[in-house]
Amino acid sequence: MTAPVILHTGDPERGTMWQAVFAQGMPEADFRCWPDLGDPSEIRHLVAWTLDPELIARLPNLEVVFSIGAGVDQLDLSLLPPQVRVVRMIETGITNTMAEFVATAALMLHRDMPAYMAQQRDGNWQAHDVLLCSERTVGVMGLGELGRASIARLAPLGFDVLGWSRSETQVAGATCYAGADGLETFLSRTDILVCLLPLTDATRGILCRDLFARLPRGASLINVARGGHLVQDDLILALDDGQLRYALLDVASPEPLPAGHPFYSHPAIVLTPHVAGVTRRETAVHSLLANVRRVLAGEAPDGEIDRGRGY
Repeated sequence: MTAPVILHTGDPERGTMWQAVFAQGMPEADFRCWPDLGDPSEIRHLVAWTLDPELIARLPNLEVVFSIGAGVDQLDLSLLPPQVRVVRMIETGITNTMAEFVATAALMLHRDMPAYMAQQRDGNWQAHDVLLCSERTVGVMGLGELGRASIARLAPLGFDVLGWSRSETQVAGATCYAGADGLETFLSRTDILVCLLPLTDATRGILCRDLFARLPRGASLINVARGGHLVQDDLILALDDGQLRYALLDVASPEPLPAGHPFYSHPAIVLTPHVAGVTRRETAVHSLLANVRRVLAGEAPDGEIDRGRGY
């Protein structure tokens, strides 16, 4: 078998660390770090967050692109020949940090933390009514790896948990709905909506005025998927007229948001800088190594996407 040749792009510190792990765990591999291409025609596997068209044009024998992140929407797949396979990152670091963040965010909104933080800034001491978690329904849109992990953290807290996906899916700990018909019932029951959908042409802008109107008045939003899911002006309107009570946003478009953007100062918005699900260098490299082994053995790698669907 020909020794695998892998090119890592992006953070050079991560690349050096992963190169050392491959040297120990797969010594037969030639793990290169950009800009050290060597002979580009030898490179079969590319590890990347984004795709550079000039680089892709120099890799005539590229077979697999491994995304650094849990999604692939940041990759311009039109740059890749149709035979090139694309694999998203599935690893414990991303999964656990996302599930922890979603549970934390749901509890924050459930217990009115944005209101208390705003009151603190204003010097206002005022208590709000307290509900039990069992009296609040959290709905998770997107039932992939991250959605299922988040439900596993939410359900033991006592929330009534719902799930929704495009196709029929069952997840322990949640009542699940599917498709356009199921979406209506799902939204009507959801007090705190969590978006964990992949970003595709079909889901871009899905968090909009029409969707917000189908939630119970006073519902809240957690977006930990992509900024492109959200219509920003519609969110401001929904918050200002009381249709939505709070929004916790870990993603935005663009990132970072420009200085003076209204999200920074809106009293009902909690903003974090895309830190919900984090690819941990120390754990992700082992998932990459295992997937390279699967590809070399002729097996399907974990996280391979359907390029036609985009996820």
